[in-house]
Amino acid sequence: MIPIADNLPNRKTPVVTYLLVAVNVALFAIELNLANTGELADFLNTWAVVPTRIVKMATDMLDGSWIAAILICISVVLGLFLHSGFAHLIGNLLFLFVFGRRIEEGLGHGQFLLFYFVCGMITSAIQVWSEPTLNAPLVGANGAIAGILGAYLLSYPKAKIETIVPLIILFIPIELPALFYLFWWFVQQIFYGVSTFNIETGINSGSFAYWMHAVGLAIGAVLIFLLMPRRVSAKEIENS
Repeated sequence: MIPIADNLPNRKTPVVTYLLVAVNVALFAIELNLANTGELADFLNTWAVVPTRIVKMATDMLDGSWIAAILICISVVLGLFLHSGFAHLIGNLLFLFVFGRRIEEGLGHGQFLLFYFVCGMITSAIQVWSEPTLNAPLVGANGAIAGILGAYLLSYPKAKIETIVPLIILFIPIELPALFYLFWWFVQQIFYGVSTFNIETGINSGSFAYWMHAVGLAIGAVLIFLLMPRRVSAKEIENS
């Protein structure tokens, strides 16, 4: 099942959502090139979220190393734009494109960008806390996407999602409740465990590597609740 759009009218161009999609695609192209040259493992182990590395840098940061603080920020932010394979990338970008546009419209461009990073970075921090001895890179926008889903379901629980169901050579259009995609997103996490890229330490190989992203749902819901007075409701959109 492929989500295409929701059934609410669009009033603003979601420029931040488009930008995030473009950056994800660009960095995946870099990953492909590094994989072809045999340099991907070194790149991910140096710049992605590797819990053992993050913990060591956090210790250095507490000892007064501002360089360690900068490196932690770079790893956590960059990790949000790296993916373990084509399925991981395409799945995340579909959900970002369909659900992110509506949240961006409600929050505004700048606030949505901040929302995206906060959801992703807090989820990454929780992953590191839960598996501090894991020596494998954790990558993907899953935490941020989960936050968007949590915000969407709280804000537009009755929205319908226009969906295409591929059946061999036929593509059947249907509408599904937004709540269904919460379930479908979790199903996809299982398949994301099969990576296109293979490196010695593995990618997203921790026990909680994907399921900890469920925390992102709660983070997104809490954030959108706090920002609720400043967002546009589904009813207002439908009546505009």
